[in-house]
Amino acid sequence: MSETRNMPEQASAAAIALNDPLVASVEAARMAAVRRYDILDTPPDGAYDRVAALAARLFEVPVATVTIVDEDRIWFKATHGLEGVTEIGRDPGLCASAVLTDDATVIPDTLLDPVACSNPLVAGPMGVRFYAAAPIITADGYRLGTVNILDTRPREISEVDASALGDLAAVVCDQLELRLSALHVVRVEQERRKVEQDKRQAEEEARQRAERDRAAIAAFASTLQRTLVPPALPAVPGLELACHYKTASPQEVGGDFYDVFPVGGGRWAFFLGDVCGKGAEAASVTSLTRYTLRAAALVDADPTAALKALNTALLLDAAVGTRFCTAVFGLLDPAGDGGFTVTLATGGHPPAYHLRPTEDGGVRVEAARAKGGMLVGAFAEAVFASRTLHLAPGEGLLLYTDGLTEARTSEGHMLADTGLTDFLARRPGPVSAGVLIDDTVALLDTLPDTERDDVALLALSVPTPDAAPAGITTTAHSAAAPTADVAAGQENRRP
Repeated sequence: MSETRNMPEQASAAAIALNDPLVASVEAARMAAVRRYDILDTPPDGAYDRVAALAARLFEVPVATVTIVDEDRIWFKATHGLEGVTEIGRDPGLCASAVLTDDATVIPDTLLDPVACSNPLVAGPMGVRFYAAAPIITADGYRLGTVNILDTRPREISEVDASALGDLAAVVCDQLELRLSALHVVRVEQERRKVEQDKRQAEEEARQRAERDRAAIAAFASTLQRTLVPPALPAVPGLELACHYKTASPQEVGGDFYDVFPVGGGRWAFFLGDVCGKGAEAASVTSLTRYTLRAAALVDADPTAALKALNTALLLDAAVGTRFCTAVFGLLDPAGDGGFTVTLATGGHPPAYHLRPTEDGGVRVEAARAKGGMLVGAFAEAVFASRTLHLAPGEGLLLYTDGLTEARTSEGHMLADTGLTDFLARRPGPVSAGVLIDDTVALLDTLPDTERDDVALLALSVPTPDAAPAGITTTAHSAAAPTADVAAGQENRRP
């Protein structure tokens, strides 16, 4: 069906239709549909241009267009024979009136139509005298615009021609649907990529946060760890000292501890031990242990008395809970031959090893065991044992925590006391504390699973008169912090 507009009453009805509230509501829904297709102000498209050209050829007219009716304008998606025109005002309108009906609109003579006669295409230089349009109707019934044919002379078209014009409008609608479907696919893909990008970004941010957190935890653990061990070993006249400390993880505070400090009268005290567990709770026990032993030694330098004082302190402190420790506490008393008398007290700790040179340039290794010696902080009636040995020039003493002897070899066997004894027996004499620590650290580096436990080493040696340097060498190894690579292997020479 087509609608022929040739009566003033019909034109007037079309002109005032949008003033009706119901019609205005319908128009708002129509504009929502226009926006849904996202076609306004898009670049030229060959598919729509071909429809305009086909309409002009099929109906033998000089001008054919594909238009979308916007709120206040008629926008030309495609034109044939109307170059340079992209849009015109909606009122007074040809397309604006044609879009109000589902049927084709035909105006045989525009000069006789009260609305069309004032249209710029009619009243202007182009002088359009004939106009016909078929609405572009979506599947859900919204009229987006029109396919139009225009001529500069009055004419008529048949019902068949009007139907053919409607078919062209349906082709345009099909093209719009295809375009909308493609846009939907593109948008879904863009959304999927955005989701993936956001996910990757979130994962990267989470990874960076985790790295920052690990670094912060490691830095905190390192800072705390440094407060639990001496920042540097002291220079003890006539003695060479060396140490090594490595935590199982840079994110955790270790439970191993050691210290060397003067107790007056030319005597020096030293200790090394291991608190049960790791982390902040173990750190609090480590701190209590270190300062208790220091304070106890200043009151009574007897190593057994110092361990008894520590045992009492750990049992009385409610914050310690069920934690306990093992420890070796020693007292150095200068001897007349340039060596030292060493008194060792043990509290459940592995034995120290006494290394003495042999005539063939090797060393004899002896475990400095004291019979008895219970865990510190486990029992109120704990008994601690001590023994005395002489550390002569050329001799050395090695103290360690069980992270050394419990480390496993590549065959899966623990190093144990026998493996450590065999290793120490291969050292050359006379003994140097610095070399002894360096060799033991090198041994640890060959073991595959030293990350299981903390390792603390403390070595003491008395230089021989012919080998003694002008000063005392103190070698400190540390791997308890991210910055430990700088400190590892560092030597501090004291005059």
